[in-house]
Amino acid sequence: MKLYILGISGTFMSGLAILAKEAGFEVTGCDAQCYSPVKELLQQKNIPWHEGYEVNNAFLEADCVIVGNAMKRGVPIVEAMLAQKKPYISGPQWLFEQVLCKRRVIAIAGTHGKTTTTSMLAHILDQAGLQPGFLIGGVAPNFQTNARLGAGEWFVIEADEYDSAFFDKRPKFMHYHHEIAVLHNLEFDHADIYTHLEAIEQQFPYYFRPVPTNGVVLMPRADEALNRVIQQGLYSPLETMSVGDSADWSAQPLTEGFMIARQHQPLATVNWKLLGHFNRANGLSAFAASQRAGVTPDQAAHALSTFIPVKRRLELKGEVRGISVYDDFAHHPTAIQKTLEALKASQRHPRIWAVLEFASYTMKTGVHADKMLQALSSADEVLVLSPQAFELKICNAPSWRVYPTTQQMIEAIMVGAKAGDAVLVMSNRGFENIHMRLLQALQPQAPVTP
Repeated sequence: MKLYILGISGTFMSGLAILAKEAGFEVTGCDAQCYSPVKELLQQKNIPWHEGYEVNNAFLEADCVIVGNAMKRGVPIVEAMLAQKKPYISGPQWLFEQVLCKRRVIAIAGTHGKTTTTSMLAHILDQAGLQPGFLIGGVAPNFQTNARLGAGEWFVIEADEYDSAFFDKRPKFMHYHHEIAVLHNLEFDHADIYTHLEAIEQQFPYYFRPVPTNGVVLMPRADEALNRVIQQGLYSPLETMSVGDSADWSAQPLTEGFMIARQHQPLATVNWKLLGHFNRANGLSAFAASQRAGVTPDQAAHALSTFIPVKRRLELKGEVRGISVYDDFAHHPTAIQKTLEALKASQRHPRIWAVLEFASYTMKTGVHADKMLQALSSADEVLVLSPQAFELKICNAPSWRVYPTTQQMIEAIMVGAKAGDAVLVMSNRGFENIHMRLLQALQPQAPVTP
């Protein structure tokens, strides 16, 4: 059967393409502006795709079209799909019907930490010999991919609250029918489809309802929004988590790593060098979920000690002339603040340059403008790519510098950065490959031969 995927370069849709190919389907698709590392991943998996949204032969020959949620009415290939009455389906629904209905599903939800925790949990189950399937919203270095069908009974999936398709406005996670539900936090995001936090909270009771009575919901003890949600009804056991405080599952920070306890009884110690409180919280979530899947505490702790962070999550892209360049997907004030604080607390760098592109719809609208000054307070230098309307609301901070082009940002860093500095690039898009361009620009120039 031939599948054609609209929006194939998205992190979810590219993973779905990989799963479909591993399941024996013939897969191709289309998209615009495919960014690294997904572009290279699709090439490695030998999944062809077309640039742009015009009708092509592969589309015409397809038996079914899987529609990504970035696709809108008015896009030429969408209009052709409807006019020709081609069979079509949303990505989440296809995933359930073809893959998840046959598996035991662990879903990871929340505003922050989904991708990292999903990667951690998949790695734990894999190291325990359970051969899990997974779909992650980023390329996991431990697997060198963002998706795998797997041969075991468990499937780990990042559970997004974003809508499924232009014809299916339900959150993606409503299709997954999971038996273990992990939550990290709940904040306002996705301003293009939700008007306020309360609108997002209204969706999350549907995240809990598929969980059977022999399943479990794992969530942080102190998150106010999540505690409001569970008051609307919970039909399965609830277990709470906390880093540093008392809960059903707790993590006590150590110099490098943390100790995990269940009901105050120590279970295991995780040794690692990952930065930040948020990574300990992610690790605790993955550990707790793995215990419900049958992994032993020692197996889980050992696996976490060998975990490699997901690409674009405080990822060190390179170091030239003593200047370290990091890439991070952070595009929400909370994620930006936690990432900067983690890098600052590491004491690896005397100065941190925060280099931002406000690319998401939510950030462009300026709804988080009042939080950004605090979010960026750990940075010594803040460089912002001109964010148009957003600029008027927050870019009057005296320590911020706004530039109309990425090239001018690179030139400013070249002039001001010194050995030991960190340049932290933050965006949820490609940012015109500024990371690698900066590293290349920092390279010493070879002397000209007379």
